[in-house]
Amino acid sequence: MTNTKASQLFPRASFVGFDHLLDELDFISRHAKDNYPPHNIVKRSATEYSIELACAGFEEDDLGIEQKERSLSVSGESKQPEGGEYLHKGISTKKFRRTFRLSEYVEVDGASYSNGILVINLKVVLPEEKRPRKISIT
Repeated sequence: MTNTKASQLFPRASFVGFDHLLDELDFISRHAKDNYPPHNIVKRSATEYSIELACAGFEEDDLGIEQKERSLSVSGESKQPEGGEYLHKGISTKKFRRTFRLSEYVEVDGASYSNGILVINLKVVLPEEKRPRKISIT
């Protein structure tokens, strides 16, 4: 048993088969302070979503996207030279790693980068055995 906030609030001895929900609560509590870079989550249709991240100051090659199981990680590290003296630097290009938790059956369907906005397209892909099916009456 882990000693996390979720397990302290909801003792696992009281719940059977809900481990994954408690793990999700723990994940959320650990990543709640993660707010850079700013982002939007857009529902395009019943099965399509997009995550839009504001990555001004980053080149396309500075960004990385990785999906591992149900986690989507987006990272950025600017390789821009530090030339010149900034009188004001309001556009942050600090190194980041942002993690999003994906629902089961959600897959990355592509990504694009334009005008400082990284768009990651997501799609719900249900396996054939999970899709609704007609039952014939005999």
